[in-house]
Formats: sequence, structure tokens, C-alpha cells
Amino acid sequence: MNLDFTEAELHRYARHIILPEIGGTGQAKLRAARVLVVGAGGLGAPLLQYLAAAGVGTIGVIDHDTVSLSNLQRQVIHRTADVGVAKVTSAQRALAEINPEVHVVAHQVRLSPGNALALVADYDVIADGSDNFATRYLLTDACFLAKRTLVAAAILRFEGQLSTYKPHLGAPYPCYRCVFPEPPPPDAVPSCAAAGVLGAMAGTIGTWQATEVVKEILGIGESLAGKLLLYDALDARVERLTVARRADCPLCGTKPAITALDSPMAQASYAEAYCGD
Repeated sequence: MNLDFTEAELHRYARHIILPEIGGTGQAKLRAARVLVVGAGGLGAPLLQYLAAAGVGTIGVIDHDTVSLSNLQRQVIHRTADVGVAKVTSAQRALAEINPEVHVVAHQVRLSPGNALALVADYDVIADGSDNFATRYLLTDACFLAKRTLVAAAILRFEGQLSTYKPHLGAPYPCYRCVFPEPPPPDAVPSCAAAGVLGAMAGTIGTWQATEVVKEILGIGESLAGKLLLYDALDARVERLTVARRADCPLCGTKPAITALDSPMAQASYAEAYCGD
């Protein structure tokens, strides 16, 4: 691993390097890492900013959407001047201003069963900032098949949740399908557009998500794999639940029914997958 740092890098990452848990070796790991962020919206905004500031060497961002005025209440990576601009373009500009030493790859495409596996396989860690169940199941399946760690978060109104999934490493790690076997009925869980979301919630959970991504890259601390973190902002309450791997899981169980993204059960889960905010 290349531990040669420029004078500018030593100054930029000084507060990381003096941490015993990171040091020069850890900072070099961050520089060598490749992270794909799915969605440049509410969760993706703080997540992308802190990954860039931390010095993650290559950051991919996938989003097919453009910036709208209603996004700006929580998607703090974008400016009023970016309304109408592709979100990945706006994010790429913002990250270059934060840290020009980081390589940002913009994927202005709709995530789909046709491109998910190739996109995921090109990165080390995947961070899900989407806002719909179809995309979450698609990423779960693609990450398992590509043997990639997934750090997934979700927010709605005043609540958020966060977990890490790496079932490809075997027991006891569950996948997202172990925790959420089936998507809820249509309209059972409203979108942020329908139910609303506190803007600062995106910052709270997205920043937490960035921390978990960095921990996975460095291999430090206790992973959230096998745990589900729940945050209620109105009650200022945090809960951490233990979640188990299911032997009958169709993806990571003993007799998997999902062995490819075109498996019938898989297709039924994410026929309309897309990157959200």
C-alpha cells in the first residue's frame, strides 16, 4: 500500500492521521477505496460530502434525476443555481470544491437489473441512499451476487434507520431480505414527497451512514452488520436491534431462489427500481 503523502495531503488529513485507529495506513486505505453512492439526494448529499472530505479515493454517484427547488430543503449538496441541472453533475462540482484530490465518477443513469451488477462490482463498498423498496431489493441482490458490502439507510418524516449488510461473508450476517422479507403493500409506506421529511434528518442519518462506510473500509470499530439502528428525532431516541440471518431467505438462505438478477422472484421485487432522494 502506498503510504507516500504529499505535504498538502498531510495537512488535509492531519486530524485523521493522528487517530490511532486510522493513522497513515488507514488514510492510505481510504485513498485506495472505491465507494458507490446510490442517489445524490437527501441521504446522498451529506454522505458524499463526508466521503470526499475523508479522502475516499474514488467515489461513484448514480442518479438519473435533475435538481428541483423542492430538493433544496434537505439535499444540501445542491445550490439554488443548480435547479434543472443533473444531480450527478451538481454533486460532482460540489465534491471537486471540497476535495479536488478525490476522483468522482458520475453515473447519470437509472439503476436497473440490466446495469446494477456491473456497477456494483466496480466498487468496494456500496451506500444506498435511495427512497424506494424496489431499488433496495435490487441493490441487496446485486451486492450479494457481487460479494460487496452494502451500507443502507432510509428516512421518513422524523425517523431514520441504518444497517450494514455483508451476507456474502457467511453466517451470522443477514441480508436486507432477511430483515425485510417482502415489500409492504402499495401505498402502505408513503414516500417523502407524500408524507414529508425533516430536512435535518437527512443530514443526521446520511452522516451516520458515512461513518459506517469509513468504518467498513478501515475495518475498525463494531460493524452494524446484524444490527438495525433506529432513530426517532421527535423523542431523541436511538434503538439498536439485533437481526438474524434466515435459513429460508431466498437470497442468502440454504436453498436460494435468487441466483441472478433475472430470477423470477428477484424481478418481482424490483421491476420498477429507480434511484430516489
